[in-house]
Amino acid sequence: MRIRDHLAAMGAPAFRFRQLIDAWQNSTAETFAEVHVLPAALRAELAERFGPRLHTLTPLEAQHGEQVEKVLFASDTGARIETVVSHYRAGWDSMCVSSQAGCGLGCTFCATGAVGLVRNLSADEIAAQVMHPHWTRAGLPRPTSVAFMGMGDALANPHLFDALTLLTDPGYAGMSPRRLTVSTVGVAPNLARLVEQHPQVTITLSVHSPFPRQRARIIPLEERFPLARNLDILDRHVAASRRKVYLAYLLIAGVNDSTDHVAAVADLVRRRSRPELFHVSVIRYNEATGAVPGYRAPSSRRVDEFVNGLIARGLNATRRRQLGADIDAACGQLHAKYLDPGDIPAVLRGR
Repeated sequence: MRIRDHLAAMGAPAFRFRQLIDAWQNSTAETFAEVHVLPAALRAELAERFGPRLHTLTPLEAQHGEQVEKVLFASDTGARIETVVSHYRAGWDSMCVSSQAGCGLGCTFCATGAVGLVRNLSADEIAAQVMHPHWTRAGLPRPTSVAFMGMGDALANPHLFDALTLLTDPGYAGMSPRRLTVSTVGVAPNLARLVEQHPQVTITLSVHSPFPRQRARIIPLEERFPLARNLDILDRHVAASRRKVYLAYLLIAGVNDSTDHVAAVADLVRRRSRPELFHVSVIRYNEATGAVPGYRAPSSRRVDEFVNGLIARGLNATRRRQLGADIDAACGQLHAKYLDPGDIPAVLRGR
């Protein structure tokens, strides 16, 4: 958007910005100098004004697992983030993007939260994860769907809303908002803003415990924005939009996997005005760097019993299929071992 305004201010014809966007969408160009459809003088001017790179991220390293690729990107300012693409055998791809370098919410199951917040990513940095030519150079199509489930909580970053505009506006990436999923542990004011401004985006709210005191130990943000407040926002949203929403439930052995938890989750959902539009997605805990040492993954059988207990109580519930654990790319495992020490605030380095 800054480039569009700059081109207009310098009197460049409007089609020049369209040519630049076409290159951003469809070419393997990484720098302004490689966008040969633009005049050389304009390429040089843009590079001098905005830096040499067309995208604000540079891939540093890629790891490959079964059906999964995880890429470490560095921003132009030095922050490092991880992006994951899952390749499903049905023939479609899903991308998990990061919204922050680190995370300041301190969830006790999450490797990113153990680092603390380095900074929010800009809208350009978020969109660049999706549009970077790293993927097209590998012969891959643009992802069928994009989930804001990487490093950070998307709703804790106010730049999320501009990023959603970049990804859904036909003049930019042009993705269907229904193919975007925003996941949050419950930043209630921005959740209310999201359902108002982008009602077609799919929402996943992390629950992880139906009991407020226990949830606050797992997700400290519960103390500030209780689960009940977030559920009330979603209640109004599904009534107005008739869009299904998802409740993520990370199952931790001996912590939140009891029959009492099943019953309380079922009660939470049944009290909604449209309970049939709430779908519980049960996730088996993944061991993560920096998480509470006592957390353990439940048996596969226990996960199935938990899901079946919810179904027996009338809920829509499934077990989430998980890919990428072998390369630390599954839920909660994106971490900061790659972060430059200079990127991490001194108070966090001293932990």
